[in-house]
Amino acid sequence: MLSRRVTLLGGLCAAVWSGAAQAAPMSPFSAEAFDAALKQGGPVLVHIHAAWCPICRAQKPILASLLAEPRFAAMKAYEIDFDGDQPSVRKVEARAQSTIIVFKEGREVARSVGERQPEWIEDLLAKAL
Repeated sequence: MLSRRVTLLGGLCAAVWSGAAQAAPMSPFSAEAFDAALKQGGPVLVHIHAAWCPICRAQKPILASLLAEPRFAAMKAYEIDFDGDQPSVRKVEARAQSTIIVFKEGREVARSVGERQPEWIEDLLAKAL
């Protein structure tokens, strides 16, 4: 009986997690979409990541979970591939992978490099609200 509950709970958590990850996907960065989002003035998030980066991999599920929350529903979220899109990396003036930048009313309000603490990442995103 206990093992069935554990299995059921695990399946429920997986279903909730996969739904959360799909609720607010991060879009590939494009200068046009990014500039349009800034012009609209709403909250904007940019995550600079690299496929080989363990910190970036740790940040992704945290960001997906936060973006699925109702308070961050209006946030436009973009990913930049650090290795494959250096022009976009330069556009947002990033110097490293695992960089998270948030914008409010068309201006950068905060950035962090290498952060893995969910509550600190949440505080960072909240600055754009």
